Amino acid sequence: MSVHVIDEANRCLQCTNPICRENGCPIHTNIPKMIRLFKENRMMEAAEMLFENNPLSMICSLVCNHGNQCEGNCVRGIKGEPVHISSIENYISDSCFERLDLKPAPSNGMKAAVIGAGPAGITIAIILALKGYSITVFETHDKIGGILRYGIPEFRLPKSILDRYYKKMRELGIKFRPNFSIGGSTGIKDLLNDGYKSVFIGTGAWRPRKLGVPGETFGNVFYAINYLNNPDVYELGDKVAIIGAGNAAMDVARTAIRHGSKDVVVYVRGDEVSASPEEFEYAKVDGVKFEYRKSIVRIEDDGPVFKDDENVEKLVPADSVIIAISQVPQDRIVTREKDLKLNEKGNLATDSNGETSLPGVFASGDVVTGAKTVVAAVAVSKQIAEDMDRYMKSKKD
Repeated sequence: MSVHVIDEANRCLQCTNPICRENGCPIHTNIPKMIRLFKENRMMEAAEMLFENNPLSMICSLVCNHGNQCEGNCVRGIKGEPVHISSIENYISDSCFERLDLKPAPSNGMKAAVIGAGPAGITIAIILALKGYSITVFETHDKIGGILRYGIPEFRLPKSILDRYYKKMRELGIKFRPNFSIGGSTGIKDLLNDGYKSVFIGTGAWRPRKLGVPGETFGNVFYAINYLNNPDVYELGDKVAIIGAGNAAMDVARTAIRHGSKDVVVYVRGDEVSASPEEFEYAKVDGVKFEYRKSIVRIEDDGPVFKDDENVEKLVPADSVIIAISQVPQDRIVTREKDLKLNEKGNLATDSNGETSLPGVFASGDVVTGAKTVVAAVAVSKQIAEDMDRYMKSKKD
């Protein structure tokens, strides 16, 4: 691994106008500087720079769509293979994570609440803790990570990384309330009444989007987000039909194969998948099959029924059907807090500063945008952390 990373670092051209950073990376990681510091044996400096720019650098280096982002914009890729930027970033971030000496600012005496320990919530909690705020994270699950832990397979993101983040966050003084859902017995206004100067909502998108076809409630039908949460409790059988064509569908298909299913087919409505080329290629290597121009009509006990180009209905025998067509936010908090407004897509409405219709309550990530990428959630959350900081300072007694 280390030799490969060194070889890749030596291939970097140190472009004066690094398109990999400016056009490719949603969070504008300083890739040339990262590689330069690495080659100068200043890896800790590189790791500190990466973490300051993106607290989830170690995670994004594994799960980002690098082919569409940094590596897809590397000039080396015009006539050959791009520099494997993600491997370099991961090597640095992973090797140095425990040694990062994070120094929070002195306590400013103010509390902030973070609802949801997914990518957005972790980012906000770390940044505000470093600024001297006392942070409490409220999480519905028993462990942190959100979609990172319960929606991305182990073979793409080892869960031990999230355990390392939990330990690092505890070192920063961040407190956790696991297995606790805001919007049930406790609401946002209870937090504000208890003296939290600001509240961040990063509850993600956990409600599966329905197909809206007959048979969706049958016992042989499952949703991708539920399956990926804990694949071990499902008995899918040998023949599995997957409806959907994005990265989640690839994750489901590859996970099903790893759990023993022998005939896994992804049914695509159009002519091509919407998943990243890399995930598509990995799925094919793993043995996943693909059928195109298949429009689902209904689901029967024996499998899904599709219409093809000739408008002919055909039953495809399958032991299980998994629906992987994205997710939408849960509405528990919104139902309880009538002052929280929604946007036209049914997600939490926020202004340009990430503030909701409830003063002092901010939100970002999938609960605002619907299901998006991890790095997109981090990039927006970085800015919202600054907006929350300004808001709380303006309200300081």
